[in-house]
Amino acid sequence: MTDQVGSAGASWLEIIVPARNEQARLPAGLAELCARAACLPPGVEVIVVDSASTDVTAAIASHWPSGQVPVRLLECDRPGKGAAVRAGLLASRAPYVGFCDADMAADLSALHAVIERLRAGDQVVIGSRAHPDSVVRFRHSRLRKAGAAVFRWVARRVVPGVGDTQCGFKFFAGPLARSAAHDLRATGFAFDIELLARCRQLGAEPIEIPVRWRDVPGSTFSIWRHSLAAFTEVALIRLALRSPSAWTGAITEPGPAAPPGAVGQVAAVTEP
Repeated sequence: MTDQVGSAGASWLEIIVPARNEQARLPAGLAELCARAACLPPGVEVIVVDSASTDVTAAIASHWPSGQVPVRLLECDRPGKGAAVRAGLLASRAPYVGFCDADMAADLSALHAVIERLRAGDQVVIGSRAHPDSVVRFRHSRLRKAGAAVFRWVARRVVPGVGDTQCGFKFFAGPLARSAAHDLRATGFAFDIELLARCRQLGAEPIEIPVRWRDVPGSTFSIWRHSLAAFTEVALIRLALRSPSAWTGAITEPGPAAPPGAVGQVAAVTEP
């Protein structure tokens, strides 16, 4: 099939940036992302999903200067990173789609490796701080490190074999991502686990690649305020994966249905 990278017309890659009250970090993050994306073949678009912010996050995205890499705003009236990413994935149309955190904690130099893997036919390519070749700079307290270790252990009960489910740097074959996002129920910080599990259910194995990762101040995650909710969400994810009708509270409105045969089209779309 003809390679769609750099072809004229619609975007070949859409990069989602979930953002809630990110007025302090979004400008620098967007500037960095657009500069890096401009080094890729033409046809990359950035989608900022404003997740019910109460600051000027939406205004920053909507008034972003036009350039080689267009930035568009998508408003999500529900708070939660999972809700924002789901909205972005379902609104995407490109052959390839992914998401990055607003702080760009994962060095964007890994984008080139991501594109190579996707073009080679891999359908889920994720940054992993657990990869032996990753360079990671943490500034977390001992308590948060201990909590993260426990969370990783719990996450592996749902997606065994994945060393790092939570790095905010994940890319997919577009049809697969949209199919997986359609039934995504987790709206909080644990949503990555469900997203990867649903991709695996659809026959796509996550491929972990090394990243250069730095801890950027300003994260909204609090071990005191969010840990219980995150662990509870993982438990609900396990339940939902085993019995789809068991967890019905997270999604109040169904997303658009996946295109007929979307999963079967993945191999054709991603073939170089």
